[in-house]
Amino acid sequence: MKVLMPQLGETVAEGTVAVWRKRVGDQVELDEILADVETDKAAVEIPAGAAGVLTDILVLDGETVDVGTVLAIIDDGTEDVIADDDPTLVAEPALELEAQSAPAAAPAVAAAGSRITRTGAQRLSPVVRRLLGEHGLDAAALTGTGRDGRITRRDVLAAMEARPAPAPAPVTSVSEAPPLRPVPGETVSFSRTRQANAVQSVASKATSAHVLQSVEIDFSAVQRARVQASGLSLLAFLAHAACRALREFPNLNASVDGDAFVMHSDINLGVAVDLGAEGVLTPVIAAADELTVSGLDARIGDVMARAERGQLSPAELAFGTYTLSNYGSYGTLMTAPIIWQPQVGVLSMDSVKKRPVVVEGAMGDSLAIRPVGLITQSFDHRAIDGGYSGAFLARLREIVEQTDWSARL
Repeated sequence: MKVLMPQLGETVAEGTVAVWRKRVGDQVELDEILADVETDKAAVEIPAGAAGVLTDILVLDGETVDVGTVLAIIDDGTEDVIADDDPTLVAEPALELEAQSAPAAAPAVAAAGSRITRTGAQRLSPVVRRLLGEHGLDAAALTGTGRDGRITRRDVLAAMEARPAPAPAPVTSVSEAPPLRPVPGETVSFSRTRQANAVQSVASKATSAHVLQSVEIDFSAVQRARVQASGLSLLAFLAHAACRALREFPNLNASVDGDAFVMHSDINLGVAVDLGAEGVLTPVIAAADELTVSGLDARIGDVMARAERGQLSPAELAFGTYTLSNYGSYGTLMTAPIIWQPQVGVLSMDSVKKRPVVVEGAMGDSLAIRPVGLITQSFDHRAIDGGYSGAFLARLREIVEQTDWSARL
């Protein structure tokens, strides 16, 4: 069978093989991890779709190829070969997988048959492009050690190390003298997930006109329902309310496409999962509006747990239409979330705490203690305006505060 470069996002057209974990000739089991793949939006593991022998690796470490490109071949006992008449592919002599991309103790195994490579100009992976830009290096001045002379991350790092240190500026006065003692510290490389987060965040800020709006919401009705159905999270209730509000405000359940936006018929809810120092993953719950509060709570808990264990599939990270983030457990007051491209909006839930609230009644105003939290939305001003976003948030507040949640558990 063929191992393909997966679709890792609605607008992602290519991906980079970060590292192969298996070598040609290795026996692999179903769902065993074959390689790590990264784009400018995510870093994921590629599992084996069948048990068998890895007979060929067609795209080596550091190479960037289009979505759908054949990365490797697994002999699972069925015929699954690359068509000879595919005009986008051309065969070349077999090459051995680079030794440095495999564990040191693994024996070198030569690939049999022929390899397949794409024709055309050399591509640079997102990681290589970022490193070149950050350190002012010219790709044309580097010699690539990857396949067909492509520049890999290791090539850029080697060029950075070989570059002579800049000469210290002359000291013209005591006030310009450098510090007597350097600040100690340790350099820790970004994980692949954090690298993808960094690229996506900077690109989103450069692409979308971010605007922030917040509303206070009284969660008293939700808290009463949680007593009835213990164990359900506040996020599940907010997710259910958000899906209902998005049905009434479809311009927020949309993606920007050039000078237009596409309103999606399905509500596929992304849920940001904090992985600590590793970064953030955003698994997607498809057709979230069709689930009850209990169903949403179960799905959210499942994808969060599997995200922390590194068990999400590429398909579970793609095709989100709107995103939720939740930092309430940390006691935060308000968070300005970054839009997940090419979506139009993202909602942040912060801490819900007991606060004094003015309650209007027939006998006048009074003070009451209520569970209140700030719900914040970042939206893309290219696609919608503040009035539309404000109306959405007002409707979201109304749903949370006035719904008989006992009928929707």
